[in-house]
Amino acid sequence: MSVTAEPTRTGRWPVVRPWIGVAARLGLAAVWLIAGGAKVGDLAASGRAVNAYQVMPYDLAMVIGAALPFVELALGVILLLGLATRLAAGVSAALLVVFVAGIASAWSRGLSIDCGCFGSGGQLAAGQTPSYLPEILRDLGFLALAGFLLIWPRTPVSVDGWLAGDPGVEDDDE
Repeated sequence: MSVTAEPTRTGRWPVVRPWIGVAARLGLAAVWLIAGGAKVGDLAASGRAVNAYQVMPYDLAMVIGAALPFVELALGVILLLGLATRLAAGVSAALLVVFVAGIASAWSRGLSIDCGCFGSGGQLAAGQTPSYLPEILRDLGFLALAGFLLIWPRTPVSVDGWLAGDPGVEDDDE
C-alpha cells in the first residue's frame, strides 16, 4: 500500500513570486513607456521606421507607425497601475512576438535598418551595421517578463489586487 502525500507549500517561492511579478510588471511598464515616449514626438519617423521593414504598403506602415507609440504608452500606463495585467501582458507578448519576427525577417532578407524600438529607426547610414541579434535577445527577455505576467498576473501594489480586495498574493492554482 502506497500513500502519496499532497505537495506542501514550502520554500520561498510563494513569498517571492508576487514580488518578482511586481518587478516584471514595472520593468515591462518602463520598457513600453520609454519606447512609446521616444517615438510619440515624431510620429512620421515612427512610420518611416515601420516602413523600413518592407513588409506592408507605405500608407499602412505610416498609420501603424503613428499608432504604435500610443499603444506602447497605454500598455505602459496599464502595467504601471497593475490594471488588467493579464490582458496587458498578452498584448505585450503579441507585440513582442511581432517585433522579434520583424527583426528576424529584416535580418534574413539582408536589410540594414535600425529596429526603431526606442527611437526613430529606419535605414542605417552607409558603413553602419545592424545589431539584430542583441535586439532579438532583448525582446525575448521582455517576452519572458510578459510570459511571467500571463501566468501570474496578480501582484502586490496593483489596481487588480485592490479591486479583488487582496494584496495580490494568489494561489498557484490561478
